[in-house]
Amino acid sequence: MQNMKELLNASTTSVLDVRSPMEFAMEHIPGAKNIPLNELSFRLDEIKELTKPIVVYCLSGGRSSMAVGILQQAGFTDVFNGGGISNMKQILYN
Repeated sequence: MQNMKELLNASTTSVLDVRSPMEFAMEHIPGAKNIPLNELSFRLDEIKELTKPIVVYCLSGGRSSMAVGILQQAGFTDVFNGGGISNMKQILYN
């Protein structure tokens, strides 16, 4: 498996933010798609349209972990927990 920095730097990787729209509006990873965790199960068709792999993040890593589980149960195999937004920024910008 690739490390997270390699995943995030790959041109085909999609980044999914599962925080609320308000959290997303305040700060997000450039290029990320916002689908709140509570809407995830209802918006699987949108997620199927994303290029793979998919890296999911939230504020601290809890919601993104749940999101990865939901996506895996729905049949997605190439999904990864990026943790919290601070982790993501550290990986991307350091």
